[in-house]
Amino acid sequence: MTDTTTETDAAPGHRTDEPPRLTRLTFHGPLSEARAQGLVQRLTRTNPTSVLDIGCGWGELMLRVLSAAPDATGVGIDIKAEDLARGRRLAEDRGLAGRAAFVEESAVGTSRGPADLVLCVGASQALSSAEPPQLLTDALRELRRLVADGGRVLLGEGFWQRTPTAAELSGMWPGAAPTDHHDLATLLDLVVAAGFRPEWTETATLGEWEEFESAYQADVEIWLAEHPDHPLAAETRERLDRHRAQWMSYRGVLGIAYLTLVPVRG
Repeated sequence: MTDTTTETDAAPGHRTDEPPRLTRLTFHGPLSEARAQGLVQRLTRTNPTSVLDIGCGWGELMLRVLSAAPDATGVGIDIKAEDLARGRRLAEDRGLAGRAAFVEESAVGTSRGPADLVLCVGASQALSSAEPPQLLTDALRELRRLVADGGRVLLGEGFWQRTPTAAELSGMWPGAAPTDHHDLATLLDLVVAAGFRPEWTETATLGEWEEFESAYQADVEIWLAEHPDHPLAAETRERLDRHRAQWMSYRGVLGIAYLTLVPVRG
């Protein structure tokens, strides 16, 4: 996956002697071009006119939905100003600035629904301040509130492909625990209990994960190789090595499901 807009080229005031940020990522997650195209086709079959993107980042998927649904407008919510600025630049470049808004605010308790299509890809934590496993239950309840009857939700949610060992958990993110995620069957049960029917269930492949994780660090790895004595080199090296070790701990253990959900009326 490549992105024609880079942080170094597009971000005002960016210092070119500092490590670049996420310049090779099109999507902030393990999502291939082929899968994204299929998702957009499926999500626009119902002709949505309003799209709400929770934890949108730079809103790549939302912008593609808007391109495929010319009557739709979209609102992306996130708390990262840099990502939102990137989204606004992308919208401007694609002639979508008048139909896409990027708003810096929390999604907890948001009043921006209901929308015909709600996107929540890797961002359920944006909808609740609860800790796992209650967090997902709360997030699903919020998604049902935010989607209109007859609409759709795209939920991108992590799940355990198998129960992680204690050694694997110790190498993941700080405080990683078995309760951080469910298995896929339990995830689907929770979706149904929250008032949805799963129209489509698909999961990221190992290749999608490898492309995402490699692209997540590639530019900074190159920068570090070229600037080994830079004042930021030591902290950058520590961050890269830590993240790579975490990835190796959850590689093949943590999955992500892309669930197209239909709200049960009433």
